[in-house]
Amino acid sequence: MRRRGVLGVPSAGSAWPYLLIAPTVLGMLYLLVYPLVRTVLISLQDFQLRQLILGDARFVGLRNYGTLLTDDRFWQVVRRTFLFMAVNVTLIMVLATLVALLIERLGRLGRIAVLSSLVLTWAMPVIAATTVFQWLFHSEFGIVNWALGQLGLTSFDRYPWFAHGPAAFTILVLLIVWQSVPFAAITLYSALVTVPAELYESARIDGASARRIFRAVTFPMIRPIFMLVFSLEVIWTFKAFVQIWVMTNGGPGDATTILPVYAVQTALSSQRYDLGSAASIVTVLMLAAVLVFYFRQMLRQEDEV
Repeated sequence: MRRRGVLGVPSAGSAWPYLLIAPTVLGMLYLLVYPLVRTVLISLQDFQLRQLILGDARFVGLRNYGTLLTDDRFWQVVRRTFLFMAVNVTLIMVLATLVALLIERLGRLGRIAVLSSLVLTWAMPVIAATTVFQWLFHSEFGIVNWALGQLGLTSFDRYPWFAHGPAAFTILVLLIVWQSVPFAAITLYSALVTVPAELYESARIDGASARRIFRAVTFPMIRPIFMLVFSLEVIWTFKAFVQIWVMTNGGPGDATTILPVYAVQTALSSQRYDLGSAASIVTVLMLAAVLVFYFRQMLRQEDEV
């Protein structure tokens, strides 16, 4: 029975577990909640370089949000962000599902080899992977231009990939997908191994095809994990920043600028920290809205089933 002190307050012994986790909780609050609160406050102030140095920021309410939401460039960036997220998440989930199904059908040695390769890819630091992709697509010394030239595509000789918007956008999509598929594939494979073999045997006896087995047996069993991975990929691709900033800085022009990059550009280049903070808060709200809409649709489908 739990010991209580005077007036029902937990005694020192029962409070000990809370004291043990208190440093972790306080650290998380400082690292996660404080920056968010600080960003909200800055977004409601006139906070530029002068205010950063002197600290005399003036409260302006929602003026920064009004300026942001009436900016045509901002809405172009929003559309590009959702396009970037949709393309990446679709490719990641399709490829990860196929890789997970492949691993399940491999022998022991093949499974170990593929899983080891995925783990090594997943473990590569983001900056290192981004630098490798920059070298691969270098206009003069990149292996991609060399390989295309060997195939007879002479038009790609010294082709400046990062000087053309669609090409730079495509390279970033390849990089994000390459970095994200290992985690998604390993997670989905871990869900596949939990599906009882008896269900597969029953489906085969009934004459179901491989596609029918996946739709009627495999996917319903792994749906919770699939939805979890899908949600994580939406979050990670929506807030992708490091790869874009290192590789293109959002260029050429605005071809690879998405909301997180736009926020940093606004804060650093224009020294409008208030507008940059407002853009960050709007990004968080849009991401939350996407996830809420997605979860509502998912729960509605489950209720119908």
